[in-house]
Amino acid sequence: MNKPLIALVILLAVGMTAKSQVKIGFEVSFIEPQAHYAEVEMTISGLVKDYVDVKMPVWAPGSYLVREFSKSVEGFGATASGKVLKHEKVRKNAWRVYTKRANAVKIKYRVYAFEVSVRTSFIDDTHAFLSSTGVFMHPDGMLNTPSTVKIIPFNGWTKVSTGLEPVAGKAFTYTASDFDVLYDSPIEVGNQDIFEFMASGVRHEVAMYGGGNYDKEKLKVDMAKIVEEGTAIYGENPNKHYTFIVHNFANGSGGLEHLNSTVLGASRNAYSNREGYNGFLNLVAHEYYHLWNVKRMRPIALGPFDYDNENYTTSLWVAEGFTAYYENKLMLRAGFITEKEFVDQLVTAVSNVSNIPGAQVQSVAEASFDAWIKLYRPNENSNNTTVSYYAKGEVVGILMDIAIAQATKGTKSLDDVMKAMYWQNKAQKRGYTDAEFKAMVEKISGQDFTDFWAKYVNGTTLPEYAKYFGYAGIKVTNELEGKTSPYLGVTSKKIEGRMFISAVLRNSAAWVDGLNVNDELISIDGTPIEAAVERMPAISNKKVGDVVVIKVARDGELKDIKVTLKNYHGIKLVGEIDAEASELQKKVRKQWM
Repeated sequence: MNKPLIALVILLAVGMTAKSQVKIGFEVSFIEPQAHYAEVEMTISGLVKDYVDVKMPVWAPGSYLVREFSKSVEGFGATASGKVLKHEKVRKNAWRVYTKRANAVKIKYRVYAFEVSVRTSFIDDTHAFLSSTGVFMHPDGMLNTPSTVKIIPFNGWTKVSTGLEPVAGKAFTYTASDFDVLYDSPIEVGNQDIFEFMASGVRHEVAMYGGGNYDKEKLKVDMAKIVEEGTAIYGENPNKHYTFIVHNFANGSGGLEHLNSTVLGASRNAYSNREGYNGFLNLVAHEYYHLWNVKRMRPIALGPFDYDNENYTTSLWVAEGFTAYYENKLMLRAGFITEKEFVDQLVTAVSNVSNIPGAQVQSVAEASFDAWIKLYRPNENSNNTTVSYYAKGEVVGILMDIAIAQATKGTKSLDDVMKAMYWQNKAQKRGYTDAEFKAMVEKISGQDFTDFWAKYVNGTTLPEYAKYFGYAGIKVTNELEGKTSPYLGVTSKKIEGRMFISAVLRNSAAWVDGLNVNDELISIDGTPIEAAVERMPAISNKKVGDVVVIKVARDGELKDIKVTLKNYHGIKLVGEIDAEASELQKKVRKQWM
């Protein structure tokens, strides 16, 4: 070996040794929880450079919007051996600390946390919910470095719930193998009600904050059924343990998946009625199914993550839309809904998407790519220009599932595609490309899906519901077929007793004749708007083609706008399981369900 090469090897070895010796630890405490603050102390040792950049993510995986978590950071400072170090902010989410060649530095900062959601931190005098992407920072270039987290609960708080691995012999101290794991592990601190159950050989912890009329013993049994049904699809449960963090509010909702945990928003008094209880189980099914779909079997763009910028993919319709679809399948298979309810839910899903004007403007692949700028930032015109990759993705999943069952004469389904993709991605140790997912659908079904992709993934063709449901012996009809109904085409909201237009439907009468969002509705054909809305004679007693005069207040001026009523072109689908279905239809239906 020549001398230059030996020198290079030595330099690389020194660099690798230095990097491997870096140790990172966090300590989180709560001095003023009533004011919604967490105190974070970050210790980094083993440094060799004369500065270190520490960065906070700008978004949370699973929620595709740049949320600028660093906006909630204040009081940033750094010391080494008790001496203050110079620091400066070098970008919106990054601070540079000049270490003066110190081996170890201590960084302190505060995080303000007062946003109730499953993806953002919230702290008050009753508990602290730490959404890790908005609390912790990582040294630039060291995402693969392990770290430890010590939680110091506030006075009277006695419990911590998280998916992180506990450090033996150290109370409320946890370890993460890298920052992807840390950022994917929310933490609940307080006096939450904790219970456990076993399912698929895995211990599951449920941490309930906020009280509620839930029955723990019933939840243990029913949540376990969902776990078992999800595991049955994929053939393995990838967890050693799993944590449900449930926030019970007066009207809670939403969920966010994590590597071996989830955060759920629930309504504390809804557990006692079937609709509310099944709504909670639906949410459990959705987020738990993400264990496989997204957290492990994922689009190639979604990991390793770039926490500084948007991570673009055209496949969120699979990641989220198919998960929305599979929550229904898990609920059916676990016995919480009937086959008729299953059909009704899916038929309604098709109706809803078909009635969104934006579904004929934006494809579901485009909706996935534009999630960062559209889904989480809706405006008054969103329904006219966009479609949710959740809603449209669910419909694509329904059609694809039945199409595969039909193509294989009832021997295969979308389950087989998802399982095969999971194991393929596991073997490849990476996510899938759009082309690879399509190729697997074609391999399992034995058919070319190019036309299907052109229509429903990359195109805006409305669902051919009668055709696809018919394969499974489900008769689907449109109750509005052949009927006429005069339609204005606006939605409205009441503000302090006054009625304002909040949306105008594309190509409706209101759209064509010039009613605007934010117009205050005063009267319809001289009838005051409140009476017109309550008794509905102003529109329902009219005919398609009739002209009505809508008086509005726009920017302080009264205007009379003549509107020619148009026919409502939406659909209202109903599904019926065909008792006289053929043997093939029955096989397809059985495999599908």
